[in-house]
Amino acid sequence: MVSGVKKKQTGEKKKPAISFWSKNKMHCPVCKKDFPHEEMLSGSGRLNAGDLTEELHRHYIPSKRYGKINPIIYAVGACPNCHSAFLWSDFKEITHEESLSRIYDKMEERKEAVNAVFPYYDLTRNRNLLDGAAMYYLALLTYDEVDLAYLPTMKRAILSLRLAWLCLDLNEEVPDHHYDVVADVFYKKAMFFYQQAVINETNRVEKSSTLPNMGPDTDKNYGWDGVIYLCGLLEYKYGQQEDQALRLKKLEESKIAIARIFGLGKTTKEKPGPLLEHSRDLYDILTKEVDGTLPDF
Repeated sequence: MVSGVKKKQTGEKKKPAISFWSKNKMHCPVCKKDFPHEEMLSGSGRLNAGDLTEELHRHYIPSKRYGKINPIIYAVGACPNCHSAFLWSDFKEITHEESLSRIYDKMEERKEAVNAVFPYYDLTRNRNLLDGAAMYYLALLTYDEVDLAYLPTMKRAILSLRLAWLCLDLNEEVPDHHYDVVADVFYKKAMFFYQQAVINETNRVEKSSTLPNMGPDTDKNYGWDGVIYLCGLLEYKYGQQEDQALRLKKLEESKIAIARIFGLGKTTKEKPGPLLEHSRDLYDILTKEVDGTLPDF
């Protein structure tokens, strides 16, 4: 009877791998311990690029062999010992001892906050969508304690926006857990951090525009132009609507910033591609709302 069970298990079809565990472990600068580093595999038809949304988010078409893959969940790492999380490169780059000390002191606070939103997450297994979202939230809270020299505001903007996307994906998988409501919260956080990054850049407090890759997704870097565009888009979609005078003022500022960056109204070949197209669409929408000609739905 036992041998029969073994035979059945042996005959089971193995699920194709999406990720692998690197031979080189990652060193956590916070708790000074090493932990396994999971990386996403590429090639063999794993990723089939779909449409690009107005939020510059790349959708991927599920394949018959691998199913649905969400590459952004592999862009961050989280230490299972102290629950500190960073974009992978920052595990080596962040060395500011005061920042690391603050992060260590908030260990339990981070774990409780993340577990309240993404219960039963696990940092030791091959990550799933819930684990990935939890890691992003851990990273968002971790960067709260990081010195401005490491550009945490811009990183929190990107992390918040991706976290909103992940929550919408979770809402599709488990629609009775209200992750669409959680997504709105992170969209508003993204709006705040994107706009704060621009303010810090303007005031020369934090050199946000020097971040090598501003995403916002993992497939393409839209740079500072993308940041200006997203500031306007997020203000339009998620900005406050109680004070209409203030809303229109902010939308007018966004419209001017987008026109200045992209040279809208002129013929230009310097900024071709989807970002320019989305910027033109947003400019038209902002113009109509500011002028009071946007139809009610």
